Amino acid sequence: MHIHILGVCGTFMGGLATIAQQAGHRVTGCDANVYPPMSNQLSAQGIDLIKGYGAEQIGLKPDLWVIGNVVTRGTPLMEEILDRGESYISGPQWLAENILHTKWVLAVAGTHGKTTTSAMLAWILEVEGKRPDFLIGGVPQNFGVSSRLTDSRFFVIEADEYDTAFFDKRSKFVHYRPRTAILNNLEFDHADIFCDITAIERQFHHFVRTVPRSGLLVSNGVDAALARVLSQGCWTPVEHFCTRGGWQADALDADTFCVSFAGQKQGRVRWGLQGEHNRSNALAAIAAARHAGVDPGAACVALGRFDNVKRRMELRGTAAGVAVYDDFAHHPTAIAATLAGLRSKVGKARILAVLEPRSNTMKLGVMKDALAGSLAEADLVYCYGANLGWNPASALAPLGARAVCRDDLDALVAAIAAAAKPGDQVLVMSNGGFGGIHRILLDRLAGNG
Repeated sequence: MHIHILGVCGTFMGGLATIAQQAGHRVTGCDANVYPPMSNQLSAQGIDLIKGYGAEQIGLKPDLWVIGNVVTRGTPLMEEILDRGESYISGPQWLAENILHTKWVLAVAGTHGKTTTSAMLAWILEVEGKRPDFLIGGVPQNFGVSSRLTDSRFFVIEADEYDTAFFDKRSKFVHYRPRTAILNNLEFDHADIFCDITAIERQFHHFVRTVPRSGLLVSNGVDAALARVLSQGCWTPVEHFCTRGGWQADALDADTFCVSFAGQKQGRVRWGLQGEHNRSNALAAIAAARHAGVDPGAACVALGRFDNVKRRMELRGTAAGVAVYDDFAHHPTAIAATLAGLRSKVGKARILAVLEPRSNTMKLGVMKDALAGSLAEADLVYCYGANLGWNPASALAPLGARAVCRDDLDALVAAIAAAAKPGDQVLVMSNGGFGGIHRILLDRLAGNG
Protein backbone atom coordinates (compact mmCIF):
# COMPACT_ATOMS: atom_id res chain seq x y z
CA MET A 1 0.00 0.00 0.00
CA HIS A 2 1.17 3.53 -0.77
CA ILE A 3 0.52 5.97 2.09
CA HIS A 4 1.27 9.69 1.97
CA ILE A 5 1.77 11.36 5.35
CA LEU A 6 0.88 15.00 5.94
CA GLY A 7 3.06 16.52 8.68
CA VAL A 8 5.72 13.86 8.28
CA CYS A 9 8.59 15.74 9.93
CA GLY A 10 6.99 15.80 13.36
CA THR A 11 8.49 13.42 15.89
CA PHE A 12 5.46 11.14 16.06
CA MET A 13 4.59 11.18 12.36
CA GLY A 14 8.20 10.70 11.32
CA GLY A 15 8.45 7.68 13.58
CA LEU A 16 5.20 6.37 12.16
CA ALA A 17 6.58 6.78 8.62
CA THR A 18 9.57 4.62 9.51
CA ILE A 19 7.36 1.94 11.07
CA ALA A 20 5.02 1.93 8.07
CA GLN A 21 7.96 1.45 5.72
CA GLN A 22 9.35 -1.35 7.87
CA ALA A 23 5.90 -2.96 7.71
CA GLY A 24 6.26 -3.14 3.92
CA HIS A 25 4.34 -0.08 2.76
CA ARG A 26 5.51 2.50 0.27
CA VAL A 27 5.74 5.75 2.21
CA THR A 28 5.97 9.35 1.06
CA GLY A 29 5.27 12.51 3.00
CA CYS A 30 5.09 16.27 3.14
CA ASP A 31 5.44 19.02 5.71
CA ALA A 32 5.31 22.81 5.84
CA ASN A 33 9.06 22.78 6.37
CA VAL A 34 11.15 19.73 5.58
CA TYR A 35 13.77 20.04 8.29
CA PRO A 36 16.42 17.97 10.08
CA PRO A 37 16.95 15.85 12.01
CA MET A 38 13.76 14.06 10.97
CA SER A 39 14.11 14.96 7.29
CA ASN A 40 17.62 13.47 7.24
CA GLN A 41 16.44 10.34 9.06
CA LEU A 42 13.57 9.79 6.63
CA SER A 43 15.56 10.60 3.49
CA ALA A 44 18.26 8.15 4.59
CA GLN A 45 15.59 5.46 4.58
CA GLY A 46 14.46 6.32 1.06
CA ILE A 47 11.23 8.06 2.06
CA ASP A 48 10.50 10.83 -0.47
CA LEU A 49 9.64 14.17 1.10
CA ILE A 50 7.85 17.18 -0.35
CA LYS A 51 7.97 20.68 1.11
CA GLY A 52 4.59 22.26 1.69
CA TYR A 53 1.00 21.11 1.38
CA GLY A 54 0.34 21.99 -2.24
CA ALA A 55 -2.88 20.67 -3.78
CA GLU A 56 -0.89 19.24 -6.71
CA GLN A 57 0.20 16.39 -4.42
CA ILE A 58 -3.21 14.87 -5.03
CA GLY A 59 -1.58 13.58 -8.22
CA LEU A 60 0.49 11.14 -6.18
CA LYS A 61 -2.69 9.04 -5.87
CA PRO A 62 -1.76 7.14 -2.71
CA ASP A 63 -4.02 4.43 -1.39
CA LEU A 64 -4.41 6.34 1.86
CA TRP A 65 -3.66 9.79 3.26
CA VAL A 66 -2.39 9.80 6.87
CA ILE A 67 -3.03 13.14 8.54
CA GLY A 68 -0.88 14.66 11.30
CA ASN A 69 -2.34 16.97 13.93
CA VAL A 70 -0.47 19.98 12.56
CA VAL A 71 -2.75 19.93 9.51
CA THR A 72 -5.74 22.27 9.66
CA ARG A 73 -8.75 23.06 7.53
CA GLY A 74 -7.75 25.49 4.82
CA THR A 75 -4.57 23.57 4.01
CA PRO A 76 -4.71 23.28 0.19
CA LEU A 77 -3.90 19.57 0.01
CA MET A 78 -6.33 18.71 2.80
CA GLU A 79 -9.11 20.66 1.11
CA GLU A 80 -8.44 18.77 -2.13
CA ILE A 81 -8.55 15.44 -0.27
CA LEU A 82 -11.91 16.37 1.25
CA ASP A 83 -13.39 17.67 -2.01
CA ARG A 84 -12.48 14.48 -3.84
CA GLY A 85 -13.74 12.17 -1.10
CA GLU A 86 -10.33 10.53 -0.74
CA SER A 87 -9.64 8.04 2.07
CA TYR A 88 -7.81 9.57 5.04
CA ILE A 89 -7.02 8.63 8.63
CA SER A 90 -5.13 10.08 11.59
CA GLY A 91 -1.65 8.88 12.47
CA PRO A 92 -2.61 7.37 15.85
CA GLN A 93 -5.61 5.54 14.39
CA TRP A 94 -3.53 4.14 11.52
CA LEU A 95 -0.91 2.91 13.96
CA ALA A 96 -3.51 1.33 16.23
CA GLU A 97 -5.37 -0.47 13.46
CA ASN A 98 -2.37 -1.63 11.45
CA ILE A 99 0.35 -2.30 14.03
CA LEU A 100 -0.66 -2.09 17.68
CA HIS A 101 -3.70 -4.38 17.56
CA THR A 102 -1.46 -7.47 17.49
CA LYS A 103 1.00 -6.24 20.15
CA TRP A 104 1.37 -6.11 23.92
CA VAL A 105 1.40 -2.31 24.13
CA LEU A 106 3.28 -0.62 26.97
CA ALA A 107 2.24 3.05 26.91
CA VAL A 108 3.89 5.84 28.87
CA ALA A 109 1.67 8.85 29.61
CA GLY A 110 2.22 11.98 31.70
CA THR A 111 2.98 15.67 31.44
CA HIS A 112 6.68 15.14 32.11
CA GLY A 113 9.16 12.33 31.55
CA LYS A 114 7.32 10.41 28.83
CA THR A 115 10.25 10.28 26.44
CA THR A 116 12.87 9.35 29.03
CA THR A 117 10.67 6.73 30.72
CA SER A 118 9.71 5.19 27.36
CA ALA A 119 13.39 4.96 26.45
CA MET A 120 14.22 3.35 29.82
CA LEU A 121 11.45 0.80 29.41
CA ALA A 122 12.43 -0.07 25.84
CA TRP A 123 16.07 -0.46 26.91
CA ILE A 124 15.20 -2.77 29.82
CA LEU A 125 13.18 -4.99 27.47
CA GLU A 126 16.00 -4.90 24.91
CA VAL A 127 18.65 -5.98 27.41
CA GLU A 128 16.39 -8.82 28.53
CA GLY A 129 16.14 -10.15 24.97
CA LYS A 130 12.58 -9.06 24.18
CA ARG A 131 13.63 -6.79 21.27
CA PRO A 132 10.65 -4.43 21.63
CA ASP A 133 9.15 -2.31 18.91
CA PHE A 134 8.96 1.32 19.94
CA LEU A 135 7.86 4.79 18.94
CA ILE A 136 9.38 7.45 21.17
CA GLY A 137 9.27 11.25 20.97
CA GLY A 138 13.05 11.56 20.97
CA VAL A 139 16.13 9.56 20.07
CA PRO A 140 17.27 7.13 22.80
CA GLN A 141 21.04 7.03 22.57
CA ASN A 142 21.08 3.29 23.27
CA PHE A 143 19.18 2.74 20.02
CA GLY A 144 20.09 5.73 17.82
CA VAL A 145 16.59 5.88 16.29
CA SER A 146 13.22 7.07 17.57
CA SER A 147 11.20 4.12 16.27
CA ARG A 148 11.49 0.60 14.96
CA LEU A 149 9.36 -2.41 14.06
CA THR A 150 10.44 -6.00 14.63
CA ASP A 151 8.64 -9.30 15.11
CA SER A 152 8.44 -8.71 18.87
CA ARG A 153 5.14 -9.06 20.72
CA PHE A 154 6.00 -5.94 22.77
CA PHE A 155 5.54 -2.35 21.64
CA VAL A 156 6.64 0.60 23.80
CA ILE A 157 4.97 3.87 22.88
CA GLU A 158 5.16 7.40 24.24
CA ALA A 159 1.49 8.16 24.91
CA ASP A 160 0.86 11.83 24.24
CA GLU A 161 -2.23 13.64 25.54
CA TYR A 162 -2.19 16.17 22.68
CA ASP A 163 -5.12 15.93 20.28
CA THR A 164 -5.19 13.43 17.42
CA ALA A 165 -6.16 15.45 14.35
CA PHE A 166 -8.36 18.35 13.26
CA PHE A 167 -11.19 15.82 12.80
CA ASP A 168 -10.52 13.87 16.02
CA LYS A 169 -10.06 15.98 19.14
CA ARG A 170 -9.46 13.05 21.46
CA SER A 171 -5.97 12.68 22.89
CA LYS A 172 -3.64 10.51 20.81
CA PHE A 173 -3.23 7.96 23.60
CA VAL A 174 -6.90 6.96 23.53
CA HIS A 175 -6.16 5.01 20.34
CA TYR A 176 -3.35 2.84 21.73
CA ARG A 177 -5.26 0.41 24.02
CA PRO A 178 -2.28 -0.64 26.14
CA ARG A 179 -2.00 -3.72 28.31
CA THR A 180 0.57 -1.93 30.49
CA ALA A 181 0.16 1.79 31.09
CA ILE A 182 2.33 4.23 33.01
CA LEU A 183 0.78 7.42 34.43
CA ASN A 184 3.89 9.43 35.25
CA ASN A 185 2.36 12.70 36.44
CA LEU A 186 -0.28 15.22 35.42
CA GLU A 187 -0.12 19.01 35.32
CA PHE A 188 -1.79 21.70 33.27
CA ASP A 189 -0.16 22.05 29.86
CA HIS A 190 -1.14 22.50 26.21
CA ALA A 191 -3.12 25.64 26.94
CA ASP A 192 -3.79 25.99 23.23
CA ILE A 193 -6.18 23.02 23.29
CA PHE A 194 -7.13 22.47 26.96
CA CYS A 195 -9.02 25.10 28.95
CA ASP A 196 -8.00 23.77 32.36
CA ILE A 197 -6.53 20.75 34.14
CA THR A 198 -9.98 19.17 34.49
CA ALA A 199 -10.16 18.85 30.71
CA ILE A 200 -6.82 17.03 30.68
CA GLU A 201 -7.88 14.76 33.54
CA ARG A 202 -10.95 13.82 31.50
CA GLN A 203 -8.74 12.66 28.64
CA PHE A 204 -6.51 10.71 31.03
CA HIS A 205 -9.57 8.94 32.35
CA HIS A 206 -10.60 8.05 28.82
CA PHE A 207 -7.13 6.50 28.55
CA VAL A 208 -7.58 4.60 31.84
CA ARG A 209 -10.89 3.21 30.54
CA THR A 210 -9.05 1.47 27.67
CA VAL A 211 -6.71 -0.63 29.86
CA PRO A 212 -8.09 -4.17 30.34
CA ARG A 213 -8.71 -5.77 33.72
CA SER A 214 -5.89 -8.23 32.90
CA GLY A 215 -3.50 -5.29 32.39
CA LEU A 216 -1.64 -3.02 34.79
CA LEU A 217 -1.65 0.68 35.60
CA VAL A 218 1.63 2.01 37.01
CA SER A 219 0.75 5.34 38.59
CA ASN A 220 2.61 8.06 40.48
CA GLY A 221 1.29 7.66 44.00
CA VAL A 222 1.96 11.23 45.13
CA ASP A 223 0.30 13.01 42.22
CA ALA A 224 -3.04 14.53 43.27
CA ALA A 225 -4.30 14.97 39.71
CA LEU A 226 -3.73 11.29 38.92
CA ALA A 227 -5.53 10.36 42.14
CA ARG A 228 -8.51 12.35 40.89
CA VAL A 229 -8.34 10.56 37.54
CA LEU A 230 -8.36 7.11 39.15
CA SER A 231 -11.15 8.11 41.54
CA GLN A 232 -13.43 8.54 38.52
CA GLY A 233 -13.31 4.78 38.00
CA CYS A 234 -10.63 2.15 37.54
CA TRP A 235 -11.09 -1.43 36.34
CA THR A 236 -7.41 -2.45 36.25
CA PRO A 237 -4.89 -3.40 38.96
CA VAL A 238 -2.75 -0.43 40.01
CA GLU A 239 0.82 -0.34 41.28
CA HIS A 240 1.93 3.00 42.67
CA PHE A 241 5.45 4.38 42.67
CA CYS A 242 7.09 7.05 44.83
CA THR A 243 4.90 6.01 47.73
CA ARG A 244 5.20 3.84 50.81
CA GLY A 245 3.90 0.34 50.12
CA GLY A 246 4.54 0.71 46.40
CA TRP A 247 7.70 1.19 44.34
CA GLN A 248 10.31 3.33 46.08
CA ALA A 249 13.79 4.64 45.36
CA ASP A 250 16.22 5.32 48.20
CA ALA A 251 19.22 7.35 47.09
CA LEU A 252 22.55 6.11 48.43
CA ASP A 253 24.59 8.81 46.70
CA ALA A 254 24.27 11.04 43.61
CA ASP A 255 24.68 8.08 41.26
CA THR A 256 23.18 5.13 43.13
CA PHE A 257 19.78 4.21 44.54
CA CYS A 258 18.05 1.13 45.89
CA VAL A 259 14.71 -0.02 44.51
CA SER A 260 12.07 -1.64 46.69
CA PHE A 261 8.50 -2.78 46.16
CA ALA A 262 6.00 -3.41 48.95
CA GLY A 263 8.87 -3.02 51.40
CA GLN A 264 11.04 -5.68 49.73
CA LYS A 265 14.36 -4.76 48.18
CA GLN A 266 14.41 -5.47 44.43
CA GLY A 267 17.81 -4.24 43.28
CA ARG A 268 20.21 -1.34 42.98
CA VAL A 269 20.70 1.11 40.11
CA ARG A 270 24.05 2.79 39.54
CA TRP A 271 24.07 5.20 36.62
CA GLY A 272 25.09 8.67 35.44
CA LEU A 273 21.67 10.30 35.42
CA GLN A 274 20.88 12.95 37.99
CA GLY A 275 17.80 14.06 39.86
CA GLU A 276 14.80 12.74 41.74
CA HIS A 277 12.69 12.97 38.58
CA ASN A 278 14.91 10.41 36.84
CA ARG A 279 14.71 8.05 39.80
CA SER A 280 10.93 8.37 39.59
CA ASN A 281 11.03 7.63 35.84
CA ALA A 282 13.16 4.57 36.56
CA LEU A 283 10.69 3.19 39.11
CA ALA A 284 7.86 3.46 36.59
CA ALA A 285 9.92 1.71 33.90
CA ILE A 286 10.99 -1.09 36.26
CA ALA A 287 7.39 -1.69 37.38
CA ALA A 288 6.10 -1.79 33.79
CA ALA A 289 8.90 -4.12 32.71
CA ARG A 290 8.05 -6.47 35.59
CA HIS A 291 4.52 -6.74 34.21
CA ALA A 292 6.05 -7.80 30.88
CA GLY A 293 8.05 -10.54 32.60
CA VAL A 294 11.34 -8.85 33.52
CA ASP A 295 12.81 -9.44 36.95
CA PRO A 296 13.20 -6.07 38.74
CA GLY A 297 16.78 -6.88 39.72
CA ALA A 298 17.66 -7.46 36.07
CA ALA A 299 15.90 -4.22 35.16
CA CYS A 300 18.04 -2.36 37.68
CA VAL A 301 21.19 -3.78 36.12
CA ALA A 302 19.98 -2.82 32.64
CA LEU A 303 19.41 0.78 33.72
CA GLY A 304 23.05 0.93 34.74
CA ARG A 305 23.80 0.86 31.00
CA PHE A 306 21.13 3.38 30.03
CA ASP A 307 22.46 6.33 28.03
CA ASN A 308 19.40 8.60 28.19
CA VAL A 309 17.78 10.41 25.28
CA LYS A 310 19.26 13.07 23.06
CA ARG A 311 18.38 16.55 24.32
CA ARG A 312 17.90 15.37 27.88
CA MET A 313 20.79 16.96 29.78
CA GLU A 314 22.96 16.24 26.74
CA LEU A 315 26.46 17.68 26.92
CA ARG A 316 26.93 19.41 23.57
CA GLY A 317 30.51 20.44 24.18
CA THR A 318 33.02 22.33 26.29
CA ALA A 319 34.92 25.47 25.29
CA ALA A 320 37.19 27.72 27.38
CA GLY A 321 36.36 25.55 30.38
CA VAL A 322 32.60 26.17 30.00
CA ALA A 323 30.27 23.15 29.57
CA VAL A 324 27.19 23.63 27.39
CA TYR A 325 24.20 21.30 27.89
CA ASP A 326 21.03 20.89 25.84
CA ASP A 327 17.72 19.98 27.47
CA PHE A 328 14.13 19.77 26.25
CA ALA A 329 12.63 21.33 29.41
CA HIS A 330 9.93 23.87 28.52
CA HIS A 331 7.44 23.73 31.43
CA PRO A 332 8.24 25.32 34.82
CA THR A 333 8.10 21.96 36.62
CA ALA A 334 10.48 20.38 34.10
CA ILE A 335 12.77 23.41 34.22
CA ALA A 336 13.01 23.20 38.02
CA ALA A 337 13.63 19.43 37.95
CA THR A 338 16.32 19.74 35.29
CA LEU A 339 18.12 22.49 37.18
CA ALA A 340 17.92 20.49 40.42
CA GLY A 341 19.45 17.50 38.65
CA LEU A 342 22.31 19.57 37.26
CA ARG A 343 22.88 21.22 40.64
CA SER A 344 23.22 17.82 42.30
CA LYS A 345 25.86 16.95 39.72
CA VAL A 346 27.98 20.14 39.71
CA GLY A 347 27.67 21.23 43.33
CA LYS A 348 28.61 24.87 43.82
CA ALA A 349 29.69 25.53 40.25
CA ARG A 350 27.83 28.38 38.58
CA ILE A 351 24.84 27.44 36.44
CA LEU A 352 23.85 29.77 33.60
CA ALA A 353 20.29 28.87 32.55
CA VAL A 354 19.36 29.81 28.97
CA LEU A 355 15.66 29.57 28.16
CA GLU A 356 13.55 29.81 25.01
CA PRO A 357 9.83 29.87 25.97
CA ARG A 358 8.74 28.22 22.73
CA SER A 359 5.89 25.78 23.46
CA ASN A 360 2.35 26.91 22.70
CA THR A 361 1.59 27.06 26.42
CA MET A 362 4.65 29.19 27.15
CA LYS A 363 4.00 31.53 24.21
CA LEU A 364 0.51 32.18 25.57
CA GLY A 365 2.05 33.22 28.87
CA VAL A 366 -0.04 30.79 30.91
CA MET A 367 2.99 29.67 32.95
CA LYS A 368 4.85 32.98 33.12
CA ASP A 369 4.13 33.61 36.81
CA ALA A 370 5.79 30.30 37.75
CA LEU A 371 8.86 30.90 35.61
CA ALA A 372 11.02 32.85 38.05
CA GLY A 373 10.53 30.29 40.82
CA SER A 374 11.41 27.42 38.50
CA LEU A 375 14.78 29.06 37.75
CA ALA A 376 15.76 29.62 41.38
CA GLU A 377 18.66 27.13 41.25
CA ALA A 378 20.38 29.06 38.45
CA ASP A 379 23.04 31.63 39.25
CA LEU A 380 22.29 33.58 36.08
CA VAL A 381 19.30 33.38 33.73
CA TYR A 382 19.15 34.33 30.05
CA CYS A 383 15.79 34.39 28.29
CA TYR A 384 15.11 34.72 24.57
CA GLY A 385 12.04 36.92 24.33
CA ALA A 386 11.30 37.07 20.60
CA ASN A 387 7.79 36.24 19.36
CA LEU A 388 6.18 36.21 22.80
CA GLY A 389 2.84 37.78 23.64
CA TRP A 390 4.09 38.77 27.11
CA ASN A 391 7.08 40.50 28.64
CA PRO A 392 9.66 38.00 29.97
CA ALA A 393 11.57 40.76 31.77
CA SER A 394 8.51 41.43 33.93
CA ALA A 395 7.99 37.72 34.59
CA LEU A 396 11.62 37.30 35.64
CA ALA A 397 11.79 40.52 37.65
CA PRO A 398 11.83 38.59 40.97
CA LEU A 399 15.29 37.33 39.97
CA GLY A 400 16.62 40.88 39.84
CA ALA A 401 19.98 41.40 38.14
CA ARG A 402 20.42 37.63 37.77
CA ALA A 403 18.04 37.65 34.77
CA VAL A 404 18.86 38.99 31.30
CA CYS A 405 16.26 39.09 28.50
CA ARG A 406 17.03 39.69 24.84
CA ASP A 407 14.87 39.61 21.69
CA ASP A 408 17.90 39.17 19.44
CA LEU A 409 19.71 35.81 19.42
CA ASP A 410 23.14 37.27 18.67
CA ALA A 411 22.74 39.73 21.53
CA LEU A 412 21.73 36.90 23.84
CA VAL A 413 24.77 34.82 22.88
CA ALA A 414 27.04 37.82 23.36
CA ALA A 415 25.67 38.40 26.87
CA ILE A 416 26.16 34.74 27.83
CA ALA A 417 29.68 34.60 26.42
CA ALA A 418 30.65 37.81 28.21
CA ALA A 419 29.48 36.45 31.57
CA ALA A 420 30.72 32.85 31.27
CA LYS A 421 33.85 31.82 33.20
CA PRO A 422 35.87 28.58 33.30
CA GLY A 423 34.02 26.01 35.37
CA ASP A 424 30.57 27.39 34.50
CA GLN A 425 27.74 25.10 33.39
CA VAL A 426 25.46 26.52 30.68
CA LEU A 427 22.08 24.79 30.54
CA VAL A 428 20.12 25.57 27.35
CA MET A 429 16.41 24.70 27.60
CA SER A 430 13.98 24.68 24.67
CA ASN A 431 11.61 22.29 22.91
CA GLY A 432 12.91 23.54 19.57
CA GLY A 433 16.21 24.10 17.80
CA PHE A 434 16.75 27.52 19.43
CA GLY A 435 18.50 28.80 16.32
CA GLY A 436 21.45 26.47 16.83
CA ILE A 437 22.50 28.45 19.89
CA HIS A 438 24.54 25.58 21.35
CA ARG A 439 27.08 25.55 18.51
CA ILE A 440 27.04 29.33 18.13
CA LEU A 441 27.82 29.75 21.82
CA LEU A 442 30.55 27.10 21.83
CA ASP A 443 32.18 28.75 18.83
CA ARG A 444 32.00 32.15 20.51
CA LEU A 445 33.51 30.80 23.71
CA ALA A 446 36.30 29.15 21.74
CA GLY A 447 37.06 32.45 20.01
CA ASN A 448 35.76 31.32 16.62
CA GLY A 449 32.56 33.36 16.56
